[in-house]
Amino acid sequence: MGLRPDGTPGRVAMLSVHTSPLEQPGTGDAGGLNVYVVETAKRLARRGTEVEIFTRATAGHLPSVTEMLPGVLVRNIVAGPYEGLAKDDLPGQLCAFAAGVLRTEARLAAGWYDLIHSHYWLSGQVGWLAAERWNVPLLHTMHTMAKVKNLSLAADDRPEPAGRVIGEEQVVAAADRLIANTDLEARDLIGLYDADPELVTVIPPGVDLDTFTPQADGRARARQRLGLPADAELVLFVGRIQPLKAPDVLLRAVAALVAADPQRREKLVVAVLGGPSGSGLERPEELQKLAVDLGIGDLVRFHPPVGRPVLAEWYRAADLVAVPSYSESFGLVAVEAQACGTPVVAARVGGLATAVRDGRTGLLVTGHEPATWARALEELLRAPLVRERMSRAAVRHANLFSWDHTVDATLETYAAACAAHELGAPPGRLAAGGPQLVVAAG
Repeated sequence: MGLRPDGTPGRVAMLSVHTSPLEQPGTGDAGGLNVYVVETAKRLARRGTEVEIFTRATAGHLPSVTEMLPGVLVRNIVAGPYEGLAKDDLPGQLCAFAAGVLRTEARLAAGWYDLIHSHYWLSGQVGWLAAERWNVPLLHTMHTMAKVKNLSLAADDRPEPAGRVIGEEQVVAAADRLIANTDLEARDLIGLYDADPELVTVIPPGVDLDTFTPQADGRARARQRLGLPADAELVLFVGRIQPLKAPDVLLRAVAALVAADPQRREKLVVAVLGGPSGSGLERPEELQKLAVDLGIGDLVRFHPPVGRPVLAEWYRAADLVAVPSYSESFGLVAVEAQACGTPVVAARVGGLATAVRDGRTGLLVTGHEPATWARALEELLRAPLVRERMSRAAVRHANLFSWDHTVDATLETYAAACAAHELGAPPGRLAAGGPQLVVAAG
């Protein structure tokens, strides 16, 4: 298509191998990455940059191409069986996926794509190969990193395998630009992966400020719509149910809270919105069993993931949103909740230290001891006036994170990468022997 007059690409190939932008976030492998891809693609198209998203087909009935919205196509690439492949199995399908991507481009006019933007290390491996073949710049967003996750694993979670670590190191070395969500992620890329600091750009993700908004009398109306008690003390967890997200920490904290003050049983409600994911798929009923074993089965309500308008209602209905994750590159749930005016109690890890302003829009908790979390929940549940003050500050803070700001900065980074590529500047420090696909498990 060619570069536009302002130096930005006319058409971008966006790669999301392991999860489709058409999937509902909150279960399986669909989460914040899906939201990121959809929201940036949508706004890039509005600015005149067409986006084609390559993802692995997971059902035989899917068409090869789906128009998600004007200017945004989703290309479903057949790579391996449609069902039954976990994310850990996907490295073995990277060659098949890459072949599908290259075949697609070969049927199009020369120079069809001006730039590749890959998401997560699996996509980066394919992007590395395609960028070399098409002679276009490669931008990569990690979203999560194996070395970071392995530094803060839940007690019953598996470490990320060596094959993923090697694959991430290769992608970091090959990329023309790396987009980090936060300053901390940028430091991790540089310190843990030896990324060139000049090639790392910090661009915070955004939040859909048209959907996630406060409303007058929003809590009462939301509870009425959702069938929740008007006088409940509602603590909400939103996310995939897996050890990394630590919903068990929240349940253990609630059990401690009730043990210390049995009268809380009269009003306390814990809502868990999400489905099993990752290693949580091996024990899909584990969290429900834990709630019963802890003696709080009657207080916890489990709900499947919901669309964004209904999710916004849940945020507004809650007194607090808990984000006890062991690792988060950003923490989109925390920002969405704050945009709706709900304070957040979050783990002091990764991007959550940026997403939540400690003492102003919520509380950051160091560590994952249930007793510590119980104290943090109690501190805010017993202080409605503090929550009201935090609610106002939370809305102001969340408004700093808009997807339009994200896309503004992304387009600037695209233009810089395209300009450097046109001048013949070398890409990232490629490993000897040129691009390779890592097929080790993980």
